[in-house]
Amino acid sequence: METGRLITLLRKADAVRFGEFELAHGGTSDYYVDKYRFETDPTCLSAIAQTFAERIDDETLAGVALGAVPLAAATSVAADRPYVIARKEAKSHGTANRIEGSLADGDRVVVLEDIATTGQSALDAVQALREAGAVVERVLVVVDRQEGASELLADNGIDLDALVTASDLLGGRE
Repeated sequence: METGRLITLLRKADAVRFGEFELAHGGTSDYYVDKYRFETDPTCLSAIAQTFAERIDDETLAGVALGAVPLAAATSVAADRPYVIARKEAKSHGTANRIEGSLADGDRVVVLEDIATTGQSALDAVQALREAGAVVERVLVVVDRQEGASELLADNGIDLDALVTASDLLGGRE
């Protein structure tokens, strides 16, 4: 899907907002991309999943909990590929897994993420997957805010592939 079409869908889903916002990493921004808006809009979610599906190979998908799980599930269906969920930490009950789903040692995995700012949550997921024996070299993200994620991931041998960058998103700002 072309970038302009995705930006139109994000805006139509009311996922791009302007104002004063506090971000998860503690910084502030004059724009906000609301992942819950684009992940709960069936047209937008379907378009994202199809675009992600076009960019994957023979890889297992990994969704970073909680935000990227809908992306991983929808892309799994679109690409007919299995997925796992990477938790921020192991749960304290049940199986106490940090990685949920079927993952074998040596499996090639691509991490799916909603929004990359610093890249720390994606890196944490990659490290957990690598500790579980996966080979992870790529993160696919819907929006790269271009605030250091690409550099942090590159420093750890990971390519960041974004459907939309902040430059793309803000280029048509009125």
